[in-house]
Amino acid sequence: MSIFKKILVPTDGSDASERAVQAAVQFAKESGSSLVGLSVAEDIVQWAVIDGTAINYLQVENEILENAKSNVARLAAQAKSANVPCETFTVKAVHPYEEILAHASHQHCDAIFMASHGRKGLERFILGSQTQKVLANATIPVLVFR
Repeated sequence: MSIFKKILVPTDGSDASERAVQAAVQFAKESGSSLVGLSVAEDIVQWAVIDGTAINYLQVENEILENAKSNVARLAAQAKSANVPCETFTVKAVHPYEEILAHASHQHCDAIFMASHGRKGLERFILGSQTQKVLANATIPVLVFR
């Protein structure tokens, strides 16, 4: 039996995140843990101003939200096929790491299992690292999957 009973698994649908989801499902299956899947639909207000191109913001926001729902649906399907208890959530936020930490607390998770995208240098500086921010601010264990 695992010391982690309920594990938060944030997913953004990237290849790295999908690999972390697979590993989290396997870990939960082997350890008897349950999963809480979370996908954060980033609020486009923070980055839409960068490009002066006229776009339909509502349409873009809806697409981002639908992608987030699809991300957790894939996680839920994998968990179900492995007989791992899983509940999923999709939320909208400007800062995903804050939502990840808040959700871990609200759902009484005792660990976070997430991917690292391995960004380095200027790309990391510009885009930031949600994983790094979670690591810096978490009060529960964080397992980073590469």
